[in-house]
Amino acid sequence: MDAEELLERYAAGERDFTGICMDSPDLSGVNLAGANLSSAQLCGANLSGANLSDADLSRANLLEANLSGANLSGANLSYAKLSLTKLTGANLEGANVTSARIVGANLENTNLRGAIGNFGHANGAFYCNTILPHGEIVVGPEWIDA
Repeated sequence: MDAEELLERYAAGERDFTGICMDSPDLSGVNLAGANLSSAQLCGANLSGANLSDADLSRANLLEANLSGANLSGANLSYAKLSLTKLTGANLEGANVTSARIVGANLENTNLRGAIGNFGHANGAFYCNTILPHGEIVVGPEWIDA
């Protein structure tokens, strides 16, 4: 499946894209709110500015993806692979991040307020002006190992 087919099927009302495999797709600015992308292979995807609110990205592989400015509020990111991912300015308010891997991820200006769970592996994650789940702000810049 390519990006065009995904968007056509989403526009037609389909929401279940479990396990899709796309290599470095450009999905910048798209609306995939509520989509089921669990176990999707989206390494290197450009999802900057995308609306992924309430989407299921559990166990998705988003290694080296660009999620800058993406709306991930209420999304399920449990067990997702987010290592080396750019989450600059992303909104993860109320998202489930249980055991998500964010090794080397950039969380500058990221909103994690109300996020559920704890990241699984966060070694070397970059925080700067990051809002943490309980509302604390890491002014940074800081590389945080968890």
